[in-house]
Amino acid sequence: MGPISDRTSWRAAMARASRWLTGASYLQKWLVLGILIGAMAGAGAIVFYEALLAATHLFLGVLAGYHVPTPIGEGGHAASASFSRPWALPLVVGSGALLGALLVFRFAPDAEGHGTDAAISAVHHNPRGIRFRTVIVKIVASALTIGSGGSGGREGPTGQISAGFASLLARELDLSPADARTAVATGIGSGIGAIFGAPLGGAVLATEILYRDDFDVEALLPCFIASIVGYVIFGAAVGFTPLFGFNDSYHFSDPSHLLWFALIGVLGGFVGLLYAKGFYCIAAVFTRIPLPRWLKPAIGGVLVGSIALAIPEVLGTGYGWIQQSLGHQLLSLPLWVVLVLPFARIVATGLSIGSGGSGGIFGPGMVIGAFIGAAIWRLFDPIAPSMGHSPTPYVIVGMMCCFGSISRAPLAVMLMVAEMTGNLSLLAPAMVAVGLAWFIVRRGDDTIYRSQLKNRADAPAQRLLVGMPLLANVPVSQAMAPPRLVVKAGTSVPAARRQIEKVGVPGVPVVDDEGRFEGAVSLDALHQLGEQGGTQIIDGAVDASAPTVSGSAHLDVALDALTTASQHWIPVLDNDRAVIGTISMSDIVRGYRLGLLASLRQLDGTADAAGTHDIEIAARSSLVNMPLRRASLPDGVIVTSIQRSRDLVIPDGNTVLQSGDRVVVIGGSEDIDALKAMATGSSPGSTQNDR
Repeated sequence: MGPISDRTSWRAAMARASRWLTGASYLQKWLVLGILIGAMAGAGAIVFYEALLAATHLFLGVLAGYHVPTPIGEGGHAASASFSRPWALPLVVGSGALLGALLVFRFAPDAEGHGTDAAISAVHHNPRGIRFRTVIVKIVASALTIGSGGSGGREGPTGQISAGFASLLARELDLSPADARTAVATGIGSGIGAIFGAPLGGAVLATEILYRDDFDVEALLPCFIASIVGYVIFGAAVGFTPLFGFNDSYHFSDPSHLLWFALIGVLGGFVGLLYAKGFYCIAAVFTRIPLPRWLKPAIGGVLVGSIALAIPEVLGTGYGWIQQSLGHQLLSLPLWVVLVLPFARIVATGLSIGSGGSGGIFGPGMVIGAFIGAAIWRLFDPIAPSMGHSPTPYVIVGMMCCFGSISRAPLAVMLMVAEMTGNLSLLAPAMVAVGLAWFIVRRGDDTIYRSQLKNRADAPAQRLLVGMPLLANVPVSQAMAPPRLVVKAGTSVPAARRQIEKVGVPGVPVVDDEGRFEGAVSLDALHQLGEQGGTQIIDGAVDASAPTVSGSAHLDVALDALTTASQHWIPVLDNDRAVIGTISMSDIVRGYRLGLLASLRQLDGTADAAGTHDIEIAARSSLVNMPLRRASLPDGVIVTSIQRSRDLVIPDGNTVLQSGDRVVVIGGSEDIDALKAMATGSSPGSTQNDR
C-alpha cells in the first residue's frame, strides 16, 4: 500500500508542478527548469567523475601496476616510468571493456557507444524517451571501459547522463515537445560544461552541436542557467581550477605566427576528417564480425592494451598527456611518439568505442588535436625560432581546430578549450586555424556526430509544421476523439489483452487509481509479456515515456508530439493528468480541414465585391457528376476546396462534383452569382470555359 500511495502522491505533485509551468512566463519556467537540470547535471558529473577515478585506480593502478598522468585540475600527477606488469595490461583493458559491455547489452543496449550521438538523436526524435536505467548503466559501463584503459572521453557519458535526467524531467512534468527538446539539449550542454569546468563553452555547445550548419537559439538562455548551476555544483566538490591550469603566458603580438596557426588549422581539418572516417570504418568492421555483441568490446580492449605497451599515451582519457604537451615536458617524449600519437589515438578510440564500448569521443579528439599542434612545434621550432620557445599556443589551437571542425561546433569547442586552459588571448589566432579546419570539413559535409541534422528546417516536426500554419489555430479539444478504453495500472496481462482486443485498438492509455496518466501500453507489448508466462500485470509493458498533449494546446503541438510517438495516437490530458481523449493523425487532418474552412470563411466575411463563397451543389444542378474541367464554370471563379460530408477535397481538373458538395470559391460578384445559379439549377450556366 505504501509504494502505491507514494506513487499517487508523486503524480499529484507533478500534476501541480506541470500546471504551474504551463501558466508561468518564459523566464520563470526556464529559471526553474534550468536550475533543476543544472543541479542534476552537476550531481551526475560528480558521480561519474568519482566512479571513473575509482575504476582507474583499481584497473590500471592496482591490477596493471601503471599510473596514467593527470592534468593540473586533477592533481597533476606524473605517469609511471614503466609497466610493472606489462603482461597484464591487455588483459586488464579487455576485462574492463568486457564487464562494461555485459552490463550494457544485458540491461540497456541504448547506452552503447559514445553517448553524445544518442543524446543528439533523442533531442530530434524522442526527447522523453531516454530511460533512467540507461543513465545508471552509462555511468558504470563508461567508468569500467575508460577506467580500465579504453581510449575514450568523459564528456559523452556525462552528456548522455545529464540528458537522461532532463528527459526524466520532461516525462514527469509533461513538457511540450518543444520544451522537452530544449530541456534535453540543456542537459547535454550543462553536463559537458560541468565535467570540463567550462560553463560558457558547454552552454554554447548545446545550441551548436544539434546541427551541422545551424544553431538552436531557443536553448541558449536555459543552457546559460543550467550550465552555471552544474559548474558551481561540480566545482564545489572537485575544485574550480581549470582542467589544464592557467596557460596565459602567451600573448599574440607577431602576425607571422598566423602562418603556423594556419598550418595547424589545415592539418587539423584533414586529421579531423581522418578521425571521423577512421572511427566509423573501424566500427563498421566490428559490426561485420560474426561474434556476440558483448564480446566485441573485449577484443577491442585487448588490442588497445597491446598498443599501449608501445604507446601508453593511448590509455584512458589522455588529459594528463595533453598537460605534458603544454610545457617543456613535451621534449621528454620521443619525436616519433608525438608524430604517431594522433593516428594511434584514432585507432585506439575506434577499437574502444567503435567496437561497442561506452565512452566519449570528444576527449580523444582533443588529444589528437593537441598533438597535431605539438608535432608542428617539435618539427619547426629548431629551424624557426620566431615560433617562440613554448609549445603551449600551438597545442591549445590544435585542440580547438581538430575537434571543433569535425564536431561541427567550432565556436563551442574554442570557448571550452579556452576555459579549460585558462587562456582567452589565443581566441583571435585560433579563429584563423578553426576557420580553415571548419572549411575543409564542411566541403565534404562530414561530422563525427551522425545524429546531427543539417539545419533546423530538417527537424522532423519542423518539416511537417512549416507548410501547415493553420494547425496553430485549431485547439486539440476540437479535434480529439473520446478515449475508447482506459486501463488501470495493476491490471493482469490477460484481462488487459481481452479488453483491448474487444474494442479493436492497437494500444490504450494506462492510469493509476486516481485516474492520472502513467503511460501507454500496446497490444504487441502485452503479447510479448504474456509469452513469458506467469500471471504478470501490465506495468512491465507500460511505456512511461509515451508523449502526451494537453487538451488546451493546439494541433501544431499535437503533431509535434506525434512525430516522437511509437504509436499512431497520443493521449490528451487535462490539468490533473486525467485522460480526456486521444488524437491521431487522422484527427489532426480533420482538424486542419476545419481550420482551413474557417479561415476561408473568415476571408469571405471581410471581402467586399470579390471574396470567397460557400456554394452547395443541388441535386437538380447540371454540375452534378461533372468533372471540373468540363463544368463550364465562369472564367472569374477559382474553386479552392470542396467539403464533401466530413471530408475536405482539394480539387483538380478531374474532380467530379456531387450532389450536396459545398464548393468554396473565390471570384467577383457577377461570376459568383452566375455560379450560384448553375449550382441551384436555376440557370444552365454562363461563360463557357473548357477546363
